[in-house]
Amino acid sequence: MNIHEYQAKSIFHDSGIIVVKGIHCLTVEDALNAYEELESKVVAVKSQIHAGGRGKGNLYNPESGELVMEGGVKIAFSKEEVREYSTAIIGNRLVTKQTGKEGKIVNNLYIETGCKIEHEYYLALLVDRENKSVLVMASTEGGMDIEEVAENNPEAIHKIWADPLNGLSREDSMSLAAALGLSDKSQEELASMLDSLYAMFTERDCSMIEINPLVKSESGEMIALDGKVGFDDSADFRHPWRNELRDFSEEEDVEIRAHEYGLSYVKLEGNIGCLVNGAGLAMASMDVIKLYGGEPANFLDIGGGATRESITAAFEIILEDKNVEGILVNIFGGIIQCDMVARSVIQASAEIGLAVPLVVRFSGTNHVKGKEVLDQSNLNVHTTNTLAEGAEKIVSLTRGDA
Repeated sequence: MNIHEYQAKSIFHDSGIIVVKGIHCLTVEDALNAYEELESKVVAVKSQIHAGGRGKGNLYNPESGELVMEGGVKIAFSKEEVREYSTAIIGNRLVTKQTGKEGKIVNNLYIETGCKIEHEYYLALLVDRENKSVLVMASTEGGMDIEEVAENNPEAIHKIWADPLNGLSREDSMSLAAALGLSDKSQEELASMLDSLYAMFTERDCSMIEINPLVKSESGEMIALDGKVGFDDSADFRHPWRNELRDFSEEEDVEIRAHEYGLSYVKLEGNIGCLVNGAGLAMASMDVIKLYGGEPANFLDIGGGATRESITAAFEIILEDKNVEGILVNIFGGIIQCDMVARSVIQASAEIGLAVPLVVRFSGTNHVKGKEVLDQSNLNVHTTNTLAEGAEKIVSLTRGDA
């Protein structure tokens, strides 16, 4: 789950992280009132969407497709400029590197007071699964895409890791700050900010926190001038407050429905639908499909507690994608039983009207019985014993080779 910058800034503030004052707006009138309320001659007018690269993106009229304005983040020096920029932003489609060419409609705006910047930095906290820890990554090249920095100037990226039991050490935090060229007040402030960010990361079950840019003001103050926060969906049950932060306008209708059924679904650009239990197995299934020359149309994890209803919903969601020319079902039975999945597949196919090739691979609990159920049905289904066989078969069928 992702949230908007203005929501991330609110959490930052509550967590003791320094941010500049800003106001969330929904209309041009809201933006003009915010300018008056902030009492700052210079303000930033910021588009709010669940994607990065907003400042380098372009705004287009959603109906005509005409370019409205370059850049989704603007610095305004007057009330009239606030009116001009907010009018160009709200209701139009912002296209960035992360949104793809379809872009996202901007429904939210953030008006923020100006800040006298001495230097911009990049800062992020991420889950490092290989090291089983939280990674803190920072760079002196703030305001840029971190991928570009890693490729062109890797020595500018500095890293420290938190101890899983004891958290971040003060020594490591101070060392990281020094590596960024910070000293005295600024060094102390960044070390304290890292303590607060790590506490926020763990207490709120975050999956990612990114501040780009983190800035050093002319007075030496370290300020989070941007904020991107992602949460671990598996911990939703511990944090009911998250529901209030969710912006459904930023999500596809199909993803909302998938969430309601406990499915993890992400649409992709390929033509082979995937229905799998377990995120790791889903990723492996997608990889093997690509290995045999196919392209997955989605990531779909039905989870270990799937029911007939959720499996039917999963089939409906996959088949709503007009690009899907075949489906691979790959189930490793544990809590979930393969014969139940088999009957659910038959029921879903009857209800929906399956018209594309279907390949099913079962392993684990009741896999033999599940295969028998499918083989004895009238369903046009191909069963295989291994993932490799299943992926090769569905790629062949979608190409018309078999």
